[in-house]
Amino acid sequence: MHTSSIDPPDQPVILGFDPGRQKCGIAVMGVDRRLLYHQVIPASDAIPTIQTLRQQYPISILVMGDQTSAKEWKQKITSELVDPLRIVLVDERYSTLEARDRYWQMYPPQGLRRLFPKVIRNIPRPIDDIVAILLIERYLERLLGIRD
Repeated sequence: MHTSSIDPPDQPVILGFDPGRQKCGIAVMGVDRRLLYHQVIPASDAIPTIQTLRQQYPISILVMGDQTSAKEWKQKITSELVDPLRIVLVDERYSTLEARDRYWQMYPPQGLRRLFPKVIRNIPRPIDDIVAILLIERYLERLLGIRD
């Protein structure tokens, strides 16, 4: 689990969800772009994890990728969550490629690995959580016109 060491915010936050058949990426971020939580989880743990995160953070909306099994996941989340949550679908085209670059920004290679070009470096773990982060950022860009 990747969690920030700061206290939960008092402002609403956004839950990013990259749905998949086997695994899912989840991220929680404030509208100020402060990353509070991110993790890759088995798909079978997605609903319980979302419920737990809603108890820990003031989540106001769930932002989800619009490609792989999105319709099925949207229906599942809507029907299984006790308290309904607004779900917004976000274009996730090219998000995996972008997540590869972001991974190396978040976790710079160490030692001799830093000398290898990015294209031949192997990422040592799934990056679905980073895709979830990017989905939140895309939503905020669309909603608030925020650009880096």
